[in-house]
Amino acid sequence: MGAGRGAESSRLWANRAAVPAAKANPSTKIAIARGPAAHHRPIAGFLKNSFMQSTLPGQPHFHYLDKQLYAEGCALGTLAQEYGTPLFVYSKASMLSALAAYQRGFAGRDAQICYAMKANSTLAVLQVFAQAGCGFDIVSAGELARVQAAGGDMCKVIFSGVGKTRDEMRQALSAGIGCFNVESEAEMDVLNAVALEMHIRAPISIRVNPNVDPKTHPYISTGLKGNKFGIAHERTLAVYQHAATLAGLKIVGIDCHIGSQITEETPYLDATDRMLDLVQAIEACGIPIEHIDFGGGLGINYQGDAPPQADDLWAKLLAKLDARGYGQRKLMIEPGRSLVGNAGVCVTEVLYLKPGELKNFCIVDAAMNDLPRPAMYQAFHAIVPLDATPSAHAAMVCDVVGPVCESGDWIGRDRALQVGAGDLLAVMSAGAYCMSMASNYNSRGRAAEVLVEGNRATVVRAREGINSLFAHEALVA
Repeated sequence: MGAGRGAESSRLWANRAAVPAAKANPSTKIAIARGPAAHHRPIAGFLKNSFMQSTLPGQPHFHYLDKQLYAEGCALGTLAQEYGTPLFVYSKASMLSALAAYQRGFAGRDAQICYAMKANSTLAVLQVFAQAGCGFDIVSAGELARVQAAGGDMCKVIFSGVGKTRDEMRQALSAGIGCFNVESEAEMDVLNAVALEMHIRAPISIRVNPNVDPKTHPYISTGLKGNKFGIAHERTLAVYQHAATLAGLKIVGIDCHIGSQITEETPYLDATDRMLDLVQAIEACGIPIEHIDFGGGLGINYQGDAPPQADDLWAKLLAKLDARGYGQRKLMIEPGRSLVGNAGVCVTEVLYLKPGELKNFCIVDAAMNDLPRPAMYQAFHAIVPLDATPSAHAAMVCDVVGPVCESGDWIGRDRALQVGAGDLLAVMSAGAYCMSMASNYNSRGRAAEVLVEGNRATVVRAREGINSLFAHEALVA
């Protein structure tokens, strides 16, 4: 495996061509751009004009030292040499730093942070948050089992999702979870029946669909009338009144989650107002609400995004609660991406460069089965070199693509790279919705995962071997 080649500094990571650019350092080797015009732009001018002074996603926990990219105290190139590629590398310090912003925001309040583990359900990641006192937002019995294996506190588990089965309800009730977020009237009636069969009461909150636009990708918008999630705002009071008549249910809260990768504060403020209006109406009918769950969804920096800081956002939301007399109510939130998204990278090796008449390609060993977000959401990930020393390779604008047999298998569009076969690249912001959504498409084994703490690196998931791909299959006799 060759050493990585590429751009020079942690302060100069390649960004989109449309951004007004700062002057490039002559020794800078790589840039990232987007848009069809990039392919036809003179490459020298393109490299000069596609840089901007910015922060590498994941800094300071991912940073350059002596022109080598590090995760905390571990050189990513060394980890790639030892464990192979593709390779996911996570920073424990980054996760805890992101969590600390929420903890600061809730200082002095009765609040529970429940990590939305669908973002990244690797056991070692769950362990980090369990040991930090977090609860967990789960959406399946499989996620429940993972929380149990990682040492999570069942009393701090919230079960969300629109399709809970009776078996899943039984497992969660037997485990003693803290709350079910009920998402439909039909689900509520089934949960009541299951709880009565087990001679216990199921603690519930009802997830409200407030019809608030989170201004995000439509696939990860969850709080509009056209989305499948939650009870319509105008039906909520009647549903609470019905729930109060069901002997197998115990009403403990109200829940709202409007989407993911939200980068503006306005949707949160609007949803908070609508939630508090409902709490007031529900309690006026004699139904007490013990906790208010505001969900999660706060975005991260993928491409110069500037979402509000968690502590700053919650200062404004808590001011609303205080003004309306709910400041001392128990609060719950369900962050996911904002805790782990920029805490991980995927290291990949350049296999081939393939020039073409209309498009150039940089073929790497990571693919859409490892990094599904670009194919699914047309999402952007910064792509930077592990080694920022000067390179003799010619610069070219290309799509970064994987080996999977689909044209949809791309990692980055129209990136200006100065690399050769054997070089190593880091796909940044790969801590959320990458490994948890990874697949075996094209019978490809899933990548290994490493958790870094200071200068210590631990393999927390071994690379999936070929035989394991069909270990549970059988031929017909």
